[in-house]
Amino acid sequence: MEEKLVTLAIRTYQRAQKIKTELEKYGIETVIHNLNIENPEVAVGVRIRIKESDLPRALSIVEKIESAWEKEKAANAPKRANKVLIPIDLNDNIKEVCRYGFHFAAQLNTHVVFLHAYFMPAFNIASNNDINTYALPDNEMIRRLMSTMNADVENLTNLVNRWITQKEVADVKFKFELKAGVPEDVILDFCKKEEPSLVVMGTRGKKREKGELMGSVTSEVLEGSSKPVIAVPQSGNFKQPDEVQKIAFLTNFDQKDLIAIDAVISLYKKEGLEICFIHTSEKKDTWDEVMLTGIKNYFANHYPLLKTEYVLLKRDESLEPLQSYLDKNKVDLVALNPRKRNLFARFFNQGIATKLLFNVDMPLLVMHM
Repeated sequence: MEEKLVTLAIRTYQRAQKIKTELEKYGIETVIHNLNIENPEVAVGVRIRIKESDLPRALSIVEKIESAWEKEKAANAPKRANKVLIPIDLNDNIKEVCRYGFHFAAQLNTHVVFLHAYFMPAFNIASNNDINTYALPDNEMIRRLMSTMNADVENLTNLVNRWITQKEVADVKFKFELKAGVPEDVILDFCKKEEPSLVVMGTRGKKREKGELMGSVTSEVLEGSSKPVIAVPQSGNFKQPDEVQKIAFLTNFDQKDLIAIDAVISLYKKEGLEICFIHTSEKKDTWDEVMLTGIKNYFANHYPLLKTEYVLLKRDESLEPLQSYLDKNKVDLVALNPRKRNLFARFFNQGIATKLLFNVDMPLLVMHM
């Protein structure tokens, strides 16, 4: 009686052929099914089938060879250049953002990429006697748009070069990239593909205009970016990165908070740096005090020169207790490692990062570890 065949894996044609060759080296008979006979290289979902008795051994072999292939692929992949990303509106006042972004670019020994997302209409609407007509944007309109943006880029380039000459920002290389699309989508897509070390963005903080709360690009990037993001208020009434002395870190006792705090220390490494660990809760819990004490002891052992303290605050939707503490204790920067939330959750309930963004006039460092 012929032994039953089972499906070992479903792969592309090219990958299936490689696996078949490797398995047959070990004496495992292999059959490929679902092939397009006339054009097999375009077949999708090719099945690799083997005898049922060979399944345990074949699984082990495939796992090892595919793992080796993935490591080889990663090693041969072109390395992305390290960079600091500064998303901008070409008409914004970007001086404070530049000071922060260029400071960390110099610290990381890298360059700055200014990213501007612009809107390109799919069609124009013209109204005549209550009749709307739709037409594709003409070449002249596109030419004017690009010409205006290029002129803005040239003006900003001259301005940034002047700041560098006057030593108002660090002397690092920079370039501009212009991309069509929705700003937050363009920024998050850039972060995913280019993997910058840090994103530095501006925010209007308490001085935001009416109706701006839900539409904040910075808020969407803070919630969705996999890379650390520093939000810098436009007010300018805060310390520069090399002057930051006291940092408040909001913790929920997640183990990844320790990784996030290490990242904060590496960014703001300096003598006399002080970190205050803050935990907010609805009611007093002895266990919270135990956890905060444990965090303090951990950093006392691993960073003996780092000054630390901890505080428990009452959780309040208005953030009043937290704001009061930050103001009274002259905190220079707030850092946190919030959990990522999906779009549906963000629509109905603002995250702590967004609330801080619109209610605290000081730099905000958000990481998703």
